[in-house]
Amino acid sequence: MLDAFTIAMMLCALAPTVLFCVNLRRYLVPVAAGSIPLPAVSVLIPARDEEGAIGAAVASVLASTGMEFEVVVMDDCSTDRTGAIVAEMAAADGRVRLEQAPVLPKGWNGKQHACWALAHVARHELMCFVDADVRLEPEALARMAAFLVRGDRGLVSGFPRQVTGTWLEWLLLPLIHFVLLGFLPVERMRKSTDPSMAAGCGQFMLVRREDYFACGGHEEIKATMHDGLLLPRLFRQHGFKTDLADLTSLATCRMYRNAGQVWQGLAKNATEGIADPVRIFPISVLLVMGQVLPFCFAGWFAVRGGAPVAVWVYVLVGIAGAWLPRVLAAVRFRQSWRGALLHPVGIMTLLAVQWYALTRKLMGGAVSWKSRAYAGE
Repeated sequence: MLDAFTIAMMLCALAPTVLFCVNLRRYLVPVAAGSIPLPAVSVLIPARDEEGAIGAAVASVLASTGMEFEVVVMDDCSTDRTGAIVAEMAAADGRVRLEQAPVLPKGWNGKQHACWALAHVARHELMCFVDADVRLEPEALARMAAFLVRGDRGLVSGFPRQVTGTWLEWLLLPLIHFVLLGFLPVERMRKSTDPSMAAGCGQFMLVRREDYFACGGHEEIKATMHDGLLLPRLFRQHGFKTDLADLTSLATCRMYRNAGQVWQGLAKNATEGIADPVRIFPISVLLVMGQVLPFCFAGWFAVRGGAPVAVWVYVLVGIAGAWLPRVLAAVRFRQSWRGALLHPVGIMTLLAVQWYALTRKLMGGAVSWKSRAYAGE
């Protein structure tokens, strides 16, 4: 019985490890455009109370090379100097525009409404939605535009390097890549328009204007807080290809600044991802079996005085399988080694966030973000 259980643990650990290693070779950094003509792009930044970040965000876009672009910031009813900072930059550089968001209608999420409004004032063929806490390298726009054009895709997205400072940041945020590459078959995603293969990052999404409006854009996902998943899914439902690229060397993002922001930030859209009522139980079992229990069993055996050699082998292979993706990710994506070392603790904390989010949803609790409350999310 013990042999069978430890074999099951080992297999649960190895399954995402194998897929992670396969995906790592296919999750590529976008290459330079070369001689490919690139359409102009409107970089669209929704901003609500972002006075500490918006100046650096716009400045990083203005340093972009290799293509024509404009930067449009939608000031979403900020109560700080966000609008004033952008207005000063617009006065100094004609490529920058400041727009004021219309009043938020009932039933809309604030970010989706701002993005929808931005799409209507964009002037160029390509539209790139970028969060205010993202900093782009000069080649990022051109490389991602070439990535979209070469693959004849309607939407491309990528995960910037996540800058982490506080303990819950470096414990949880690196798990983004573990979950993405350990559970999404990237090659299948790339070759199909299957909505179940949808994935993306709301921090950076580049779309063709024509395709965006053909599928309804952010208006079709107006109530969600998870555009990174649902906008690519919407594109796929309408037959458009979507894809992912590695932006580790091309962009950075500091999403959160303290443990409270990390917890609430990850919980706010969890029920549209892992914490979906249909997914959460099997995913929890798989993660606990493969990423947590091998470590627990090793400790138990060590204290208890040992176990059969075969059982030890299964447990140690499981531990190696659980740790290998985190080691590879720490190197490839410049992640914290502390988070990799405490991988099982991170998994249990991530699951705690997911179950908290689901419980809150089932109890009808409101989600608050950017000083707005969204009931029943």
